[in-house]
Amino acid sequence: MPTYRYLFLLVLVILVPSLATVGLVQDKAVDIHAAWALALIGDKFWSTPWQCPPVSQLALYGVGVAIAAWLYRLLLCPLKISRTLHDVGYNKLAGYTRKDVANDVRRRRRRGELPPVYPNGWFRVMDSCQLRPNQVEGVTVLGEKLAVFRSAGGSVSVLDAYCPHLGADLSMGGTVVGDCLQCPFHGWKFRGEDGKCMGIPYAEKVPDFARVKSWPCLERNGCVYIWYHCDGIEPTWTPPIIDEIASGDWTCRGTTEHIINAHIEEVPENAADIAHLNYLHGPIVAAGVDLSSIYSSSWDFAKHVWRAEWQPDPAPDAHSSTMLTQHMMYLFGHRISIADIKATARQIGPGIVFLFLESGFGNFMLVQSITPVEPLLQRLTHSVYTGRWVPTCLAKFLLWGESVQVERDIMIWNNKCYVPRPLLVREDSSISRHRRWYSQFYSQNSPRFKFERNSLDW
Repeated sequence: MPTYRYLFLLVLVILVPSLATVGLVQDKAVDIHAAWALALIGDKFWSTPWQCPPVSQLALYGVGVAIAAWLYRLLLCPLKISRTLHDVGYNKLAGYTRKDVANDVRRRRRRGELPPVYPNGWFRVMDSCQLRPNQVEGVTVLGEKLAVFRSAGGSVSVLDAYCPHLGADLSMGGTVVGDCLQCPFHGWKFRGEDGKCMGIPYAEKVPDFARVKSWPCLERNGCVYIWYHCDGIEPTWTPPIIDEIASGDWTCRGTTEHIINAHIEEVPENAADIAHLNYLHGPIVAAGVDLSSIYSSSWDFAKHVWRAEWQPDPAPDAHSSTMLTQHMMYLFGHRISIADIKATARQIGPGIVFLFLESGFGNFMLVQSITPVEPLLQRLTHSVYTGRWVPTCLAKFLLWGESVQVERDIMIWNNKCYVPRPLLVREDSSISRHRRWYSQFYSQNSPRFKFERNSLDW
């Protein structure tokens, strides 16, 4: 009996921390405390004589535990939504998968005369929480494979992933040694600060020219950002620090990620396209994202109403712009005041947006990042932050609603062509102003996408 009893305790101590891997527990400290608490309860349970309850009662207990776990995930765990390119943005055709449709649209769509594909600015590569000390991760950004790593001291560095020696991928088996990243092939060590080779195990001397490209990076507002400029110019501005996030007063309650088949400029241009708000985003979120059904009269009993304006910011913040939005909800023609939301969106450079929301349920911050993966392929992420006293379920519902509205946009972006000289009316004037403002992020040498009959060159 004692042998089984101790084995039971050991299983509990090992099993409970592993719940984090399936999302049932989010905090490792909570894991450990829960493990010992269950171990003590189990020890008492095992040492006390008992009779096995009826099967029906055990089944009831099992259902209760399952419901409790489901409620825990629903009410307390952050929302996680990840959509690949073919998951959303395309209508499914008979005999074809959405992946087939996505590939066909990408191949056949008229691209038009496109602006440069990679604007100059700061871009998110990953969330800070995704990179632990002494960990290295590979990411594809701006058509390049990069190795992102964190030293034991906590500093983050970003290098080109391919070793200049014989081309090994530093992110695949590379080891963090101090502030350097060591190649898994021959053991060359590259310093994260500047990419300089600091050691070759079998060479007496390290050539002065031995180095790999190091990217300017910073860690801010829970994200790791890199700076890109086609001419190699150093950063001329940095993303602002959001005090509520930096101090820890506001915590992340969920993140969504979508892969988009469009030019990067199409996404921020939405802020200046005021007219589309009350049409595309007027039907309630319960109507879904299928554009063939959201305008059905079945949904006329409720609608979202938007009032908005967009303006570029003056110097010295000329790299920023501001959109002011008032959201109202109407049900059977009556305004639901409790659903009113006042939003202030600040676009920082070509790829970062901070959306501050004020509502009757509390204040929230949506951090939006748009990062080019390759020409005409973007990674769009949204993270919601709010104060500790705001229920997680409210933040999750807000982020879910935002995700539905974004996926309606994606249905448009993934299938439209870029029109360099659009036919605009007077009420569309902010679109022209936005294009002039956004053009500051392009340089003469910014890479362009060129479509040829037998090849894709950019």
